[in-house]
Amino acid sequence: VGKLIIPEGRQLDDTTDMKTNKTTPGILTMISRATCVNLDGNRRCVPVDQLRRAAGVSTRAALAVPSWAAEPVTAMGNDHRRIEGLIAPGTFNVNPSESGERILATLISVSTDLYVRSGLLGTATSLRLSPYEVLVVASLVQRESKPQDFPKVARVIYNRLNENRTLEFDSTVNYPLDRREVATSDADRAKATPWNTYVSEGVPATPICSPGVDALHAAEHPAPGDWLYFVTIDSQGTTLFTRDYQQHLANIELAKHNGVLDSAR
Repeated sequence: VGKLIIPEGRQLDDTTDMKTNKTTPGILTMISRATCVNLDGNRRCVPVDQLRRAAGVSTRAALAVPSWAAEPVTAMGNDHRRIEGLIAPGTFNVNPSESGERILATLISVSTDLYVRSGLLGTATSLRLSPYEVLVVASLVQRESKPQDFPKVARVIYNRLNENRTLEFDSTVNYPLDRREVATSDADRAKATPWNTYVSEGVPATPICSPGVDALHAAEHPAPGDWLYFVTIDSQGTTLFTRDYQQHLANIELAKHNGVLDSAR
């Protein structure tokens, strides 16, 4: 049995940091590595390609997709990212002799139990959202801020959604590009994708990572507040929240002055 440890905030595909050029292995790569065994001197692993293909073309039932995620997963067609976020962070045992499809199904099934135990279904009802939408919000919270600010960022998301404003998160621009950077280009922000919250209203079509317990709790229990904007202004992760757009612009200038919003390109 292979041991698989998935950290909070990972996404299915490998990602590259645009400033350091460092590649972070994605969940599919980590699963593949956990399946590696030496047989008669030969190293065998379930290939990433097999996992990616299973994620895209296997039936929902074969992948143990929960009923509350069925509709959005179906809407993504054969895109392997339709199961993004359905595998929770944590420690898992992986059977190297199983197919890619079976391995994914086991991970999704165990993760569904974790999400349900967190109170996801009941909380979603009280927030007047679907459980899947709360999971998507949790993934945004995970990617957009430090843990101490998770509940505030969740509140900003809900406030903006309630006022029918686009979320305009750079993390949703970077997600399908498999990269991470604080600032994004005008061209990338203008590109319509199922995830780009500059172009589309509402939340992305899928989660953009696997949110941890703290991010999920923040999405389920956002802090009280009327904020509509936030920006991280220094390398320590200090984040300023405001409802006033002019104040937000001033905060952005402060972030630029501190070198936080420099694009690596």
